[in-house]
Amino acid sequence: MTTTPTDQQDTLAKLKKHLATTSDLEQIGALLNWDQNTYMPAGAATARGQQMATLGRLVHERRLEPSLTDYLDELDAGSFDEDSDDAATIRVTRRDVAMAQKIPSDFLEEFTRLQSEGQHVWAKARADADFSQFAPTLKKLVDYARRQADYLGYDDHPYDALHDLYERGSTVAKLRPMFARLREVTVPLVQDIVEKGRSIDVAPVQQSFDESKQEQFAVEAVSAFGYDFMHGRLDRTVHPFATELSQYDVRITTRYQPNFLNPALFGTMHEAGHAMYEQGSPDRFYRTPLAGGVSLGIHESQSRLWENLVGRSRAYWQHAYPRLQEVFPQLDATPLDDFYAAINKVEPSFIRVEADEITYNLHVMVRFEVELAMLEGTLDVGDLPDAWNAKYEEYLGVTPPDDAMGCLQDIHWSFGAIGYFPTYTLGNVISVQLFEAAKAAHPSLEEDIAAGNFTPLFTWLHENIHQHGKKYDPDVLLKKATGRDLDPQPYLDYLDRKFRSLYGI
Repeated sequence: MTTTPTDQQDTLAKLKKHLATTSDLEQIGALLNWDQNTYMPAGAATARGQQMATLGRLVHERRLEPSLTDYLDELDAGSFDEDSDDAATIRVTRRDVAMAQKIPSDFLEEFTRLQSEGQHVWAKARADADFSQFAPTLKKLVDYARRQADYLGYDDHPYDALHDLYERGSTVAKLRPMFARLREVTVPLVQDIVEKGRSIDVAPVQQSFDESKQEQFAVEAVSAFGYDFMHGRLDRTVHPFATELSQYDVRITTRYQPNFLNPALFGTMHEAGHAMYEQGSPDRFYRTPLAGGVSLGIHESQSRLWENLVGRSRAYWQHAYPRLQEVFPQLDATPLDDFYAAINKVEPSFIRVEADEITYNLHVMVRFEVELAMLEGTLDVGDLPDAWNAKYEEYLGVTPPDDAMGCLQDIHWSFGAIGYFPTYTLGNVISVQLFEAAKAAHPSLEEDIAAGNFTPLFTWLHENIHQHGKKYDPDVLLKKATGRDLDPQPYLDYLDRKFRSLYGI
């Protein structure tokens, strides 16, 4: 039976109505997850796990409803302009439905319950610095990851199926040479810094900083970047994160250390980068599959761009340092150059989120390699702490003193996010490609930043990244924004320029 344009529009309207309700349920789930990681009492963990599992099952079942499949079958892709929002909505929905059809509902409900419970088991294990408390849960999560990969299907490696959930089109075969290239360049650079570089004193950022004043300055900083507190908020948590309930409600969290300025300040900038991406979704994408960030690599490019390329730049502190000295008068005697050096000191460390720009990717490589080994079964989960510590000694020359500073430091495995970590390095690489493209469009960009004018950068990112939501796949979006495919060389050139200059080598 042939369909008319009117029939197509009627069917599309029914599809969008179905998707809008599904979006509402997903947003409710996001709110429960935010509450779970901020204000929920620990004793509610089991009940919350059941609530999250029920919501997950309902969302999954909505993607399996025959009516939804009927709508998609009735829609003719040729009836819509290939680059239109409607064509993208149909394309993304078909992909989501195809994926949902591969995952049994009972598996998803069990997995969702385990993810919720796992976060609380992890939090206690981390507080006690005792991996043995978390090991049984992690074993279950790794087993679920293997089963999930089998359900989703893959050609070369089970990790590809899991990683594709976060970064469509990226594979182990693509990641390994990227990490090899980064290791090839950054390890000698770190060695040069250690052997030939000048000494940098971190005392300026490692003194007493009132937590309420840290929050005050961080709020001022990210507000100036463009984070909209009318549609967001800042709270405290064990592990910083951003949560998108909709583009109208995007919340960020951070953690404070009373004797170290960096974690809360740069952590807040980082999460604000994520949040501004989500807040940038256009109104027309609300309650549709096109709202929000297209991939975690692109997402991470936004957070790392604002945290590092802006927040750790000398240009930014030419503008912001006088205000920081007003908030913290103990910095009055510290020259700008000494403060800039302190926040950029290169030093192998235990904690990924506090790592300098050069060694950061070595932290990610450790996680990538142990994930592959656990998934393949060549590393028993119970042996993770020893394997973790050995890799830290090999790559960074340090051995974590306990499990909290070691393999328990990140929250991601507690909710089954295996395949996630490489997106951090992808984000680093992409961030410089985007920043260079923004500078090409606005040659005075760094001068604008030094003057406290972030509008040109924010606007360029909005026009080239934020406003497109999930309309384009990540590789297509990157090519549209920069004219280039993924390339680590601009990132490596940036690191070389910045840190050889900083260390006088």
